[in-house]
Amino acid sequence: MNRLIRWLLLLLLLAALPARAQDFDALVSGLAGGFAQQAEAVERLGSLGDPRALPLLRALSESRLMRAEGGGVRVAPNGATPSGPEVIRINNRVRVALRGALGRLQLVSPDPAERLVAADGLLRARSAEDIPLLETALARESVPRIRDRMDLALGAARLGSSDPAVRREGVAALGATASPEARAVLLSALGTDEELAPAVDAAVAAIDRRLALRHAAETAFQGLSLGSVLLLAALGLAVTFGVMGVINMAHGEFVMLGAYTTVVVQEALRASPTLAPWSLPLAIPAAFLVTAAVGAAMERGLIRHLYGRPLETLLLTFGVGMVLQQVVRLVFGAQNREVISPPWMQGTLALPFDVTVTQNRAWIILFSLAVLACTFAAMRLTRFGLEMRAVVQNRRIAATMGIRTGRVDALTFAFGSGIAGLAGVALSQIDNVSPNLGTGYIIDSFMVVVFGGVGSLLGTLIGAFTLGVMNKLLEPWAGAVLAKVAVLVGIMLFIQRRPKGLFALKGRAAES
Repeated sequence: MNRLIRWLLLLLLLAALPARAQDFDALVSGLAGGFAQQAEAVERLGSLGDPRALPLLRALSESRLMRAEGGGVRVAPNGATPSGPEVIRINNRVRVALRGALGRLQLVSPDPAERLVAADGLLRARSAEDIPLLETALARESVPRIRDRMDLALGAARLGSSDPAVRREGVAALGATASPEARAVLLSALGTDEELAPAVDAAVAAIDRRLALRHAAETAFQGLSLGSVLLLAALGLAVTFGVMGVINMAHGEFVMLGAYTTVVVQEALRASPTLAPWSLPLAIPAAFLVTAAVGAAMERGLIRHLYGRPLETLLLTFGVGMVLQQVVRLVFGAQNREVISPPWMQGTLALPFDVTVTQNRAWIILFSLAVLACTFAAMRLTRFGLEMRAVVQNRRIAATMGIRTGRVDALTFAFGSGIAGLAGVALSQIDNVSPNLGTGYIIDSFMVVVFGGVGSLLGTLIGAFTLGVMNKLLEPWAGAVLAKVAVLVGIMLFIQRRPKGLFALKGRAAES
């Protein structure tokens, strides 16, 4: 019995196909008739939903549709400007019909961009006549972004229906989204139907709640993004200042050197099709090694003579920072340099609840956490970390145990400088590379280290993300400058109560 029903349905479908083909051919022939016949044919072709009509109607709107022998039509090639009596002329009524028909037919276009444009056009039109066409297009649409636009257009079209039940379906569909456009459509329909007013008010309130949650999520992500940048910039300082006690005012210049190393690596690999996509991953170890070498040379040549003299160390590193900036200006010039992000870091990433985030900043957050994990492993799980902690706690006893304290000092300073270079690699993806790149992060880095606790990696992590989120929460209310001032004042008040920060260093190093 079921097989018989399937055969009957198949026979009915096959019988309907020639009739539909005849209707299509007759409508196409009507395009060559009078203006009234043209407008009727255009409207019926638009409602037919046949993709074959799309190039014909486009040619008609561009004056490239011509009469053919035997009463048919033909399309002139793109770029051609045909003339003569064979060209089919149209009037304003036909042009209006063409706009609507083309918008409907684009919903069945094989090009996703055209389908998206068509959905936007039908969302603006808000016509109940488009409901069947949108329902049909939704049933076969597979691209999530286009489906969302079609859902909005369908909800807006249902609001224009004369059936109260259909209008309530439209309100419910629009109210289930978190779209500002859906909110605007609902507000525009608020005064047209008193019976729907309570449902519209409830739908608008639901959209407002979702928009508030989405805004909070996006603000939190922006704060985490800023916090990840501060974490990368402060990690190296947590080693050189928090562990060694050296106030390195050239720390921002080490960040800048890491960014310029990324520029050099990208320029060197630009001509290689195989290595060019890997220029950013290859720049990570290169930036670490370059800045670590400069840091080791700086510690062995200058800083080791000034241990225990913090004021002289501050002035010395400040001067070294100015020298590094001038050297970079002489070598690379004073103009900004741009680093092109790889394809996998470009674009946006759609998260649940319509939250969109930029992929480059999402990767930087992951990168900062990976660098933090590697730093923790190096300090807690390696012999170098053990010797470094021993020298910090008691230099004399460490020396009597055979630890070469001078070598440990050089390696520790080089390690902290190398981490600053990694921060420069990350910053090159979100900011232009210039000789002054690191200057804006040195004060923030010191604030993170002091707020989190000198020498504490956990405190650096919590301090960086706390300051980043607080900055982004205050910026909409006070502006970027006043928000940073408010955060600075808050840290000053906090340090008055807890001079050693969130996580105070314990042991002999804290007592000395």
